[in-house]
Amino acid sequence: MTVTEVLYSPLLAADPARPLITHYDDALGSRVELSRATMANWAAKTANWLRDEHDVGPGDPVAVLLPAHWQTVGVLLGAWWCGARVTDQADGASVAVVAPGGAAEGADVVAVASLDPMGRGLDERPAGTVDYLDDVRAHGDRFDPGQRLPGDTPALLASTVDEVVAEARSRAETLGITGDSRVLSTMEWTMPDGLFSGLLAVLAAGASLVQCSHADVAGLPARRSAENVTISLGGPTTG
Repeated sequence: MTVTEVLYSPLLAADPARPLITHYDDALGSRVELSRATMANWAAKTANWLRDEHDVGPGDPVAVLLPAHWQTVGVLLGAWWCGARVTDQADGASVAVVAPGGAAEGADVVAVASLDPMGRGLDERPAGTVDYLDDVRAHGDRFDPGQRLPGDTPALLASTVDEVVAEARSRAETLGITGDSRVLSTMEWTMPDGLFSGLLAVLAAGASLVQCSHADVAGLPARRSAENVTISLGGPTTG
């Protein structure tokens, strides 16, 4: 099974309407909340797009060169769902997904994710790239991975599916994250450590995430109270 099937399918089965991620971008003054079901739709669209448009299959490298953001969750879950190996290196990748202004030399396909809070596509697409949001929107909300993926399939850098799942569960236990946790994080999802602590541990535990980009440090105590936060990850950042 894929990382997405192992870690995410149980969340959908248990409570699809529960918030998965509440994303704040204090530089924009935005707050966006997505349920488990809504994020599953984005992941399915991404997986269908990768497989059907770009022939990405098990073990193929997909570079995810994005900040911690709700759109990044959809890219990651979609890449894992179709069996791809997520990497932070564009060179040699079948597809590289980058932020606006990002570079991805050596990738077969470069897709730009707008990071718009409301999911709008790019105002202007750079030459030689595709618009991730506009492209995936045309794809289906359901994904069938087909044959069962072996646990030794590469999934994240040099780690296999089984290793990623085991580390995600171990990290959740170490951090004290449980299914009842409401986790506020200012961490970036650097690979592999930041991704394990900041996202995969939350998924493995069945918790919900309040992700803060460009965090206004002075406003975090009030946000923790308003969002009923039980665990905080990451240190102060510039506002």
